[in-house]
Parts: sequence; C-alpha cells; structure tokens
Amino acid sequence: MYSFILTYYNYYMIKILSQLLDLIYKKRCYFCGCSKENTKMCSKCFQKIKILPSKIIKNIDKIPVYSATVYEKEVQKLIRGIKYHRQKELAFFQAKIMYDFWKKLSISENKYTIVPVPLFVEREKKRKYNQMVLVAQEFSNLTGYDVNTKLIKRVKNTKPQYKLSKNEREKNLKDAFLCNLENYNNEKILIIDDILTTGSTAKEIIKTLKTADLKDITVFVTSCTEYNLNF
Repeated sequence: MYSFILTYYNYYMIKILSQLLDLIYKKRCYFCGCSKENTKMCSKCFQKIKILPSKIIKNIDKIPVYSATVYEKEVQKLIRGIKYHRQKELAFFQAKIMYDFWKKLSISENKYTIVPVPLFVEREKKRKYNQMVLVAQEFSNLTGYDVNTKLIKRVKNTKPQYKLSKNEREKNLKDAFLCNLENYNNEKILIIDDILTTGSTAKEIIKTLKTADLKDITVFVTSCTEYNLNF
C-alpha cells in the first residue's frame, strides 16, 4: 500500500513539474514567434501553406512523382529549419503537409513501404540525424506504412546539389546509391524527399532500384521549385 501511494505521489509531482516547465518554457512558433499554442508551428502559420492539386507533377523514367506544395515562404523555412538548424520537432509538420496531400489520392489506399532518401554516412554523422528519416517516421505514424531505411544506401559523398547545374547534378549523383534487397519483401516503394528541383536525386535512386529489378515505385516530395510546375 505504501509503495502504491509513493508511486502515485511521484507520478503526481512529475506531472505538476512538467506543467510548470511548460508554463515557464512555453514553446514559440518557429515562424511567427507566437506562444499561445505552445507549439513549434502554430495553426495560423500552418494554414498559410497551400497544398497543390492532387495530381502527378512529373514522370521520371515512367515513375510518377508527386509534390505536396511549393518550396517557398513557410515551407522553405520549415525544411531549412529541420535540415540546418536542428528543429527536429518540425518533422511532424512536414509530414502533416505531405499527409494532407497524400490522403486525397486514390493510391493512398495501397500499402507502401516508405524509403527516405539517405545521406552519406559521414554527412549524417556530422548532422547527427537524417531529417528525412524523421519525416518518414512521422509520415508512418499518420499513414500506417512501414519505413525501410536500409533498402537504399548512399555510397558516394556527393557535393551539395543546390550549387550545381542540372548536368552537374546528374554527374555528381552518378552511382551514388546502392540497393540492398535483404530487407525488401516485394512491397510498393514510396521514396520521399524534401525538395524536387531537377529531379536528379530521384532519377538516380529510380535507376538503382530498377537495376535491382524493382519497378513498383512512387516518388513523393514535400515541395518542388516553381520550375517544376512547368512539367
């Protein structure tokens, strides 16, 4: 009986302490600074994001590519916040943006295995995490799909893509990925990434998967540049 009372007392005190800490260190919206909702992205800022129409934005080697939104304003800050400024909590909101688009597609009723675009091992060690793995895990919670981080491995330490032209990007990514079939069980593959610019990364991953005779592939990105809206 005494043990039960002590356990309950400890639980109650921890709960009170947690509530006090929430009041003292209230989270501010990363975008507008508002602390009313005690969250990293308030509903007002989230609602500013415009979800694209539910359709394929382009095809890469006959593989459909979807984008949830355009890489601008709040979306740009969100992606850069996770990737470069350790704002890991924003991964949920990035996944939610993708889910709000994805759930409107008829193909969302299928069962997929989520494959986040991998980082080279040294770059991931330096960053201490792969932002797309965080997003994949949150997207998995929303969809119920499994995540496979071992199917595709980045075996080449490529240069940052944003500094390169389209041709340079393709050369930079040539033979950058390796497919590991050990953890694959004939599922539909959903490759996810944060930004689609020229599509070079997706193209090289698709080539790698097709070389391993895997063809049931869909590519889904959080955002695309305006350039891609012309495809």
